[in-house]
Amino acid sequence: MKVESIRTRVAPSPTGLPHIGTVFQALLDYIIAKQNKGTFVLRIEDTDQKRLDPQAEQAVYEALEWVNIQPDESPKAGGAFGPYRQSERLLLYHKYAQQLVDQGAAYYCFCSAERLESVRNQMQKDGKPPMYDKLCRSISPSEAKERAAAEPHVIRLKVPTQTQISVLDAVRGTIVFNSDDIDDQVLLKSDGFPTYHLAVVVDDHLMEISHVVRGEEWLSSAPKHILLYDYFNWQKPVFFHTPTLRNPDKSKLSKRHGHTTVEWYRSEGIVPEALINFLLSIVWTHPDQSDIFSLQEAIELFKFQSVHITGPIVDLAKLRWINGQYIRAYSKNDFVNLAQPFLPADFPKEKAASILPLIHERLEQLNQIESLTDFFYRPIVLDEKPLLQRSTAEVVINQLTGTIDRLEALPEWNLHQIEDAIRSLQEKNDWQRKQYFMLLRYSTTGKSATPPLFETIEVLGKTLTIDRLISARTLITS
Repeated sequence: MKVESIRTRVAPSPTGLPHIGTVFQALLDYIIAKQNKGTFVLRIEDTDQKRLDPQAEQAVYEALEWVNIQPDESPKAGGAFGPYRQSERLLLYHKYAQQLVDQGAAYYCFCSAERLESVRNQMQKDGKPPMYDKLCRSISPSEAKERAAAEPHVIRLKVPTQTQISVLDAVRGTIVFNSDDIDDQVLLKSDGFPTYHLAVVVDDHLMEISHVVRGEEWLSSAPKHILLYDYFNWQKPVFFHTPTLRNPDKSKLSKRHGHTTVEWYRSEGIVPEALINFLLSIVWTHPDQSDIFSLQEAIELFKFQSVHITGPIVDLAKLRWINGQYIRAYSKNDFVNLAQPFLPADFPKEKAASILPLIHERLEQLNQIESLTDFFYRPIVLDEKPLLQRSTAEVVINQLTGTIDRLEALPEWNLHQIEDAIRSLQEKNDWQRKQYFMLLRYSTTGKSATPPLFETIEVLGKTLTIDRLISARTLITS
């Protein structure tokens, strides 16, 4: 492989909704490529036909488009190294698998599924790793070739014995494996489809991938891939095995925890810039210790030698905080546009420009919009206890009556007049400000925490505000 430029790739399997780990890997691939004016490739590894989801490939495109990580080459965009779906490259895998057999680096295996299961079970009983016992390795090449023409078979990698295999990782350094601990991996299955191990090496070589960024769960498979590169006499790419994303309890981030798919983060109202910032921040520290930084900043400053390889924690509280910083950085108009997909069906769209700015500073996730605004357009239910908090029924009735009378008398319903009327009323009667303002807040919204009180009352409107104050008074007097 003659590499004239840096080429990276992300290669998801279309078996379901895109995992957040796919975006994590794509992000690192993208940064390497852009730092070096290289090419970022999307390859679809769809050889697992049993688990194939017809909608999954489109979901991958949408996920990458959402985070604004656009592949330079892909099944959708095309390119000089296609096809970019493994299911369309089967003849290539057959060619190279046969080449390995012909040169004695691989062999035909005719063992039935039942025999393989029996071998695995026996090895486990003996306290050994459940590896293939290499039975078919002893068949002569001529006999194996003759049987392969008539019998179902797979092609297995011939792993040398008593050999040290070194894997050079860009961050972890050199890792040495004993070949006796490595299974004779199936390379080509009986259905004609390759396993990951053959396909990934063939594709990365033919697509001239210079840097392979993948999860550390593939580190144990790396010696098999090193053997294949050596058997083919191909130049090896730079390998970097990224740390596994983990939950706060240190367990691997998995589907049972719910927050593994890109769609989950979108539906929660995480903005893509925040997600990118967060994913980078849990494996890399900005040189200036900045918590908030853009993708472009990361492209300029990111160094893989500085990556923390200890399992990064997907701390949702930290993500929400970062997300809140990005939401608040949007201008008023941009925020109103950003919020549109998260407005409930009964939200008064004509009031969006008035209501949404009131919660702009309080949001950490866009899916909080409904819970923070529902009192503007839905009936509220009041309890007597919060109304009487820190006061008596007599005082509260007096406060509500005085407020109703003063607001009804306002010649214009605007923020200045509302605030002036309520503040002067409080000062004139020497009412405890905290108690009085909380009474008004709860009476008009049904909540103890809302956007600024006077702005909220202005947007609620005169009729609705007074009606709710009257309802609160009635609840106490009844």
